[in-house]
Amino acid sequence: MIPLRDANPTRRTPLVTLSLVIACFVVFAWELGLMASAGETALDGFITRWGVVPADLTAAWSRGDYLSVETATLVTSQFLHGGWFHLLGNMLYLWIFGNNVEDRFGRAGFLGFYLLGGALAGLTQVAIDPTSTIPTIGASGAIAATLGAYFVLFPRARVTSLVFLGFFYQLIDVPAVIVLGFWFVLQLIDGLTSLGAVQSGGGVAFFAHIGGFVVGALMTRLIIVASPRIRGPATPPSVG
Repeated sequence: MIPLRDANPTRRTPLVTLSLVIACFVVFAWELGLMASAGETALDGFITRWGVVPADLTAAWSRGDYLSVETATLVTSQFLHGGWFHLLGNMLYLWIFGNNVEDRFGRAGFLGFYLLGGALAGLTQVAIDPTSTIPTIGASGAIAATLGAYFVLFPRARVTSLVFLGFFYQLIDVPAVIVLGFWFVLQLIDGLTSLGAVQSGGGVAFFAHIGGFVVGALMTRLIIVASPRIRGPATPPSVG
């Protein structure tokens, strides 16, 4: 099930969501340029420097170095991607679901929510495998937090999704609670299956997705308690 768009209009231009998408494309262009000009070794060094390396972050925090480059990577890693599919898939989800969450939280509120959610998602992955030397990169954790917020705020919003049934596919409108619930269950299954697996190279940070979604949903609940107006209608207005 691949979401393509939602029937959930916004009240204003989602400038933060748009800026985040542009920033990710700009950083990816930098990665491609670095690869072309200096080679794979230079790109690997760049990724290792600015991606979250669990072992490095664990070591920094164990010596009390909380204001370190390793801590900063919890944010910088959110703008790095490992390939076109990684980037485009993330940006699709961010654009579909991020604009409405930004509309409810406000621009500054959404930016803070997004970056904090991504950082906490990264910490979830670190907690699962604190000795890993494999860099974790991508906006997936922050986007997962955004999905968690959307799940709470707009459970009945209709999401046009591409559904595959064997060799056949169909476009159907599905409530967000089903689309995002299905996504979360898949992450949970894949994450639990990956426990204990030996990885010598890059893989999918399923627990960043899981942690991000849960953190995003919980933070949204807390925000609603603090500011009930954020809740708004769970069902968006009909548009003609």
